[in-house]
Amino acid sequence: MERKKERNYFHQLSKLRRRPLAIAGPCSAETLEQVLETARQLKDLQVDIFRAGVWKPRSKPGNFEGVGTEGMKWLHEVRQQYGMPVATEVAKPHHVEIALRHNIDVLWIGARTTVNPFDVQELAEALRGTHVPVMVKNPVNPDLSLWAGAIERLWAVGVQDVAAIHRGFSTYEPTQYRNVPLWQIPIQLKGLYPSLPVVVDPSHIGGNPELILPLSQKGLDLDFEGVMIETHPSPTEALSDSEQQITPSVLGEILEKLQVRSLPDAAFISRTEELRQKIDRADREIIEALARRMRLVEKIGEDKKENNIAVLQPDRWKSIFETRKEWARQMNVNPQFAAELYELIHLESIRLQTEIVEGE
Repeated sequence: MERKKERNYFHQLSKLRRRPLAIAGPCSAETLEQVLETARQLKDLQVDIFRAGVWKPRSKPGNFEGVGTEGMKWLHEVRQQYGMPVATEVAKPHHVEIALRHNIDVLWIGARTTVNPFDVQELAEALRGTHVPVMVKNPVNPDLSLWAGAIERLWAVGVQDVAAIHRGFSTYEPTQYRNVPLWQIPIQLKGLYPSLPVVVDPSHIGGNPELILPLSQKGLDLDFEGVMIETHPSPTEALSDSEQQITPSVLGEILEKLQVRSLPDAAFISRTEELRQKIDRADREIIEALARRMRLVEKIGEDKKENNIAVLQPDRWKSIFETRKEWARQMNVNPQFAAELYELIHLESIRLQTEIVEGE
């Protein structure tokens, strides 16, 4: 289900400025002075939407958890003084009521809320009959259906101006990212809803100022609508997420460096289509080769069963793993990619042979 709407609020903002949508502001509204000073500097950078959280429950209690309703007055002051649309996060129906009462221009639903359909539905009901634009962050865990479901719940109650925010996904494994991007998931979301604006949040994905530019550019290269970047006048003194915020001046440098790739012309599309047809043929040949390989694997499995031989042969696997990496290197294919591919092929081979050996 996709809500067709030609004049989506987020599309209109970017088209009006003829550049990617820029959403920026501090992780948390801390003081009136901090909010206004940030907004003043961002106004000079032509930021489209000023963002700041006022309710900030942390993973553990005892840390700064936002200023609450008082921060709404500060956001109102930003709009009054600098004419910028303002945005904040809502997690409970009463947050929506307070935000609407203070005429907040844009709301967003956070990653910890998106993961719970009960919470999303309550927020959707609170937004029923309103015209406020809403952005939906991906859930903390990599679940496309939860993200899509949250968006559809908003459409179902009549909220038409909806955008998605890609902020990455939690993982237990150590990576260079605070939240791994798993770009295939927002790409799949765009495939489901082609007209849905998607914004990349490099602050939460990277957790590191050095990663903000490359992650932002990656989002734009994937045809995302824009960026959402946490910005603070004094990041080291920020009361929340100090390690991932940048100054307005650094933000300005990043926005200047971002490039929007041109749309393909007819000649490019024609060449690409021809190459894609060749890729399709190559992929079919790969699948056919895999099918032949698995038939041979099955024959070996039958021999092992007949002769009561163990399925796993470590020496054989070691030989395959080493030779295939070397073959890949000789053919200018990434050896690590080949290794990972053959890990999967080996697992499937073991599964097939085990099924044969244990079968009646």
